[in-house]
Amino acid sequence: MSLETFLRGIPVVDVHEHHMPDTLGAAGVGLRELLQESYAGWTQARPYPLPGESPVTLGAGPAGSTQWKDIAAYTEGSGTNAAVRNMLAAVAELHGLGAAPITEDNWTELDRRIRQRHADAAWPGSVMQRAGISAAISDPYKDPLMDVRASLGPRYWSVLRINALAFGWNDAVRDHNGHNGRELLSRVGVQARSFDDYLAGLPLLMDRLAGLHKVGLKNALAYDRSVDFDTVDLDAARAAWGAADPSPARQKAFGDVVVDRLARLAGERDIPLQVHLGSAQIRGSRPLSAAGLIERNPRTRFLLMHLAWPWSDELLGMAFVYRNVWLDLTWSWLLSPSRFLVSFRQAIDALPDESRMMLGGDTWHAEEAYGAISLARRLISRTLEACVRDRDFRVADAERLGRRILHDNAAAFFHLA
Repeated sequence: MSLETFLRGIPVVDVHEHHMPDTLGAAGVGLRELLQESYAGWTQARPYPLPGESPVTLGAGPAGSTQWKDIAAYTEGSGTNAAVRNMLAAVAELHGLGAAPITEDNWTELDRRIRQRHADAAWPGSVMQRAGISAAISDPYKDPLMDVRASLGPRYWSVLRINALAFGWNDAVRDHNGHNGRELLSRVGVQARSFDDYLAGLPLLMDRLAGLHKVGLKNALAYDRSVDFDTVDLDAARAAWGAADPSPARQKAFGDVVVDRLARLAGERDIPLQVHLGSAQIRGSRPLSAAGLIERNPRTRFLLMHLAWPWSDELLGMAFVYRNVWLDLTWSWLLSPSRFLVSFRQAIDALPDESRMMLGGDTWHAEEAYGAISLARRLISRTLEACVRDRDFRVADAERLGRRILHDNAAAFFHLA
């Protein structure tokens, strides 16, 4: 049996999705919507603003308005991009085109099939099953307190995105998803009338996670600000409280204190903390910027995400030094399969033990999850086969490591039954 065949038989514990009822189970989804609401869509418009830019509003347009030019923007305009070609291949395979390309002659029939299948509530689950995903952890950022297990079924768990909590110095401030920390705390019964009330509400929020089937925290602040959470300045953070427009330094101090407090609480409760690194607000998302947070919280288990693309070498150095760091490989192979192959091989060599890597789809629709996991299986097997061929280790070692990356590591890390 080849390693690729072996890995195709391993069920995946998927540590990172954005599956929510209003996207995963949405009616009216066609070919254009699948492409736009995937990383293929990022080739047409970046869905978050950089400093100085206006907020980004994306919309697929009214039903029935799709034209070939909308599809050709992907197939011909961006068809060599890795995320685009992987999404196009997954859609074609799942909806009956096989290996045939999407063309002006067949796209309308493909669109009809997609819309018909997305009208069936059972379709996303059948695709996740076909992808071999036995469990999935979602980040429902549209509603951080959503219980996706209650909405989407027993395959799902979720994490609490903490961005809003770093934006709570007044009632009006919002993170890039439009959420406010005071409002989030009020939903769990915390009425923060002072900065001390606000901080005292954080452990109360943490203690609600299990009841919402949340198995971790998610720090995606790289889309809002720098991931540098040093140095924690309690006085400056307190001075931001209630101010209509505190100085940038005080705004940062407020977020620094809140994130540091949450990291400490996570360590005390043995709850993992995912951290988005790389890309995003790219001037402030280098992995070493988060080193202080990791050092100050040695009891906290940090899952650093996306191989911190494009700073994967820097991330691997951190994962070698900090023994409270694990790596989420997700997204990195969709951005650049060729870069992933190099970084993954380096990770195998450098990481202190075989528990340190896991992966997910990082998708909104089941079709992209299928494509992402399928590609991951192929690329991982290709690397492991090369390791065996080069006599770095045996087939049994490759199979063990592959099983851990796809399933065992994540199941243990998130304490999933």
